[in-house]
Amino acid sequence: MRAMVLRTPRPIEESPLELSELPTPELRADELLVHVRTCGVCHTDLHTVEGEITGKLPIVPGHQIVGVVEKVGRDVHEFASDDRVGLPWLYRSCGLCEFCKSGRENLCDRPEFTGFHVNGGYAECVAAPAAFAVKIPDGFDDAHAAPLLCAGIVGYRALRLALNLDCPTRGVRADSDLSTTKAASERQSARPAVASYHGMRLGLYGFGASAHIVLQIAVQWGCEVFVATRGAEHQRLAKELGASWAGRAEEVPAATLHAAAIFAPAGTLVPQALRALRKGATLALAGIYMTPIPELKYELLYHERMVRSVANATREDARQLMQVAGEIPLRTEVQAFQLTDANQALIELKQGRIRGAAVLLVN
Repeated sequence: MRAMVLRTPRPIEESPLELSELPTPELRADELLVHVRTCGVCHTDLHTVEGEITGKLPIVPGHQIVGVVEKVGRDVHEFASDDRVGLPWLYRSCGLCEFCKSGRENLCDRPEFTGFHVNGGYAECVAAPAAFAVKIPDGFDDAHAAPLLCAGIVGYRALRLALNLDCPTRGVRADSDLSTTKAASERQSARPAVASYHGMRLGLYGFGASAHIVLQIAVQWGCEVFVATRGAEHQRLAKELGASWAGRAEEVPAATLHAAAIFAPAGTLVPQALRALRKGATLALAGIYMTPIPELKYELLYHERMVRSVANATREDARQLMQVAGEIPLRTEVQAFQLTDANQALIELKQGRIRGAAVLLVN
């Protein structure tokens, strides 16, 4: 099978991904063999290719995979041949550590990640555990579904953390008869629906693949969304998708936002975002990598402002995002490249020239 392989991390301008012929992956009893149709291109891929984060080498990047099941392992019962599936960043969790046992598999002590520890979707075929695959909502073609598999899932988790929706007492309707934390938690985990957030002002810093999906969810939930991004084209897209304001980060008025999320891997945005937060607000950092955060004045954190990182995502995040994507329905903006143009796609991503999300057309 054809695949774009990273052997030695280098600047993307040096085209470190090489077109190679690899054997078709062997199938384990609990796995699916997936014929890849499209794979999204992510900043995590760029950080991997350029050596800012390091996993297995050589490696085939790509973790926003949409494809069709070719074969199923003997222990797989939830999928069948010809099913269309998505394969996200979390390839496998151990299921045994304290984090997995407490429903926080995104923090697993011994995780494996697609396109980082095991070969990913910049290839014609991939094998993956069936338990970590998801079904793709109707209404999305392969290319427009690909960004949901990471940009969508991690963005959705970042939104929930910024709005403190991981707290069992939040997100419950005022007229609810749920009176205990346990009951509220059960209702929260049963469905992704939330109470109205009309009047809440949410800031999104950086406007790429994740933020353009998060914006639509937040608007649907009733938030007024402020988008901070340098690019004029990104500002236009943000307003087109429902942002009430779009401009540069330094232009966001102080003490305006009830919550915010940073998607750009720029630590310099942290003090700018904190300056715009109201008392008691949360700032979620959605990237797997970020440049150093400048020294902060304590006054930016005072009044119980909270800064929290977003680490990976769980299978429940993936299932909820897919449900939300079909219900809204979400609109994903994509720019398509051929598999052999993966280096160029990553160059354009690095230079901020992608409108929405980049995807590779594999088969």
